[in-house]
Amino acid sequence: MSALKRLSIRYLPFADAASEDLPLGQLLRLSLFQVSVGMAAVMLLGTLNRVMIVELQVPAFLVAMMVALPVLIAPFRALLGFKSDTYKSAIGWRRIPYLWFGTLWQFGGLAIMPAALLVLAGDVTQVRHDIPFAGEILAGLAFVMTGLGMHMTQTAGLALAADRATDETRPRVVALLYVMLLIGMGVSAVVIGWLLRQFTPLELIQVVQGTALLTVILNVTALWKQERIRPMTKAERDEPSPSFKDAWADYSSGGTAGRLLAVVFLGTMAFNMQDVLLEPYGGEILGLSVSSTTLLTATWAAGALVGFALAARWLGDGINPYRMCARGILAGIMAFCAVIFANPMASHGLFFAGACMIGFGGGLFSIATLTSAMTMPTSGKAGKGLALGAWGAAQATAAGISIAFGGAIRDTVNHAAMSGNLGEALASPATGYSVVYHIEILLLFATLIALGPLVRTVTTTQRGEIRKIGLADLPT
Repeated sequence: MSALKRLSIRYLPFADAASEDLPLGQLLRLSLFQVSVGMAAVMLLGTLNRVMIVELQVPAFLVAMMVALPVLIAPFRALLGFKSDTYKSAIGWRRIPYLWFGTLWQFGGLAIMPAALLVLAGDVTQVRHDIPFAGEILAGLAFVMTGLGMHMTQTAGLALAADRATDETRPRVVALLYVMLLIGMGVSAVVIGWLLRQFTPLELIQVVQGTALLTVILNVTALWKQERIRPMTKAERDEPSPSFKDAWADYSSGGTAGRLLAVVFLGTMAFNMQDVLLEPYGGEILGLSVSSTTLLTATWAAGALVGFALAARWLGDGINPYRMCARGILAGIMAFCAVIFANPMASHGLFFAGACMIGFGGGLFSIATLTSAMTMPTSGKAGKGLALGAWGAAQATAAGISIAFGGAIRDTVNHAAMSGNLGEALASPATGYSVVYHIEILLLFATLIALGPLVRTVTTTQRGEIRKIGLADLPT
């Protein structure tokens, strides 16, 4: 039994994450909100974008805009977290109200999603005839509601977990929550793919609305009795809240802050431009089924888990985070090359290997840039929370823009290619996808150029040692 305990602690770094204030049972129950967020991410970024483009024949640019809407809400996560920090209620709850209303937004978006997609695809022609752009408006509203709910739920849930954990266990607690997110994405991708192995519109409606119902069940189970009631006096509720103005001015005046944010923006653009195109590429060009392409999300999650494990090990050995960032970028270049060559070589295995490497490289890149943001010295006014907020804002904005650009470039190039304007050799629906993947490779090289001067920078703590990342600081 002693050997078994040592083995579990070695291979499950969150096995000792429990504490007296947060027992293991309550911790595992709290982590269920990550499963619901991962499940919704699979629906938005995996299943629905492929179904809309291939089965429902919705233009890729319009789909990209829909998928980009929830991502563009992400910069407000810092505001949501700050509001939950300073929220004042008579019973003293701070996180539970945001977790609950985030659940309602997420449920509402998924609940109306099937009807909105039917109108968008033209199946409800009378509605489209009577109300111009009804499908676009309804689908956009559904995606915005779902995305807002995901960000609110996840921000409040992570903050609640950090509140209940001790200083010693907090990194392992958030490590568990991060792993639960990826596991939720992987498992839900497999389950959704199996349920949609014989695709019909009715089955799609059942799966999406079933996901909405399961979201409420998981999140209510997660938040039940997780925050203690601490009555507040009227004087405490009337106290003014602090401002971020001076802190932001302090942070933006840093020497390397601007270059690091540029690296984050360029790299995120490079890794995320394919988000709305990878599954349609597998379905339209490589002939994969809905069930098979949905497994791409699980493949990506597996690659991200491997990257997460290696990053933790390398950071533990004291690696320069900028050099680890370069490794992630190089892995991304190889990944997109594999995806491009999967078409002429007619290799499904090469395509899935490329998807796995995209997750691996993107995971290394995100953790490395986050480590750099965490170890960047400040003069005292700008705290680590503001640095992480700037990192998240740059990443989320770049992700939203890149997803929209990816769909627009694919549609524009394919229109020119199929009309013969690019020559007979390029008159193929694969041309638009290939151009996007080549642009991503170009952006990755641009990211390496922007990263170069930072590699020589050694970010130190006051003791002169490289600070290892705390997983409690890792946003998901």
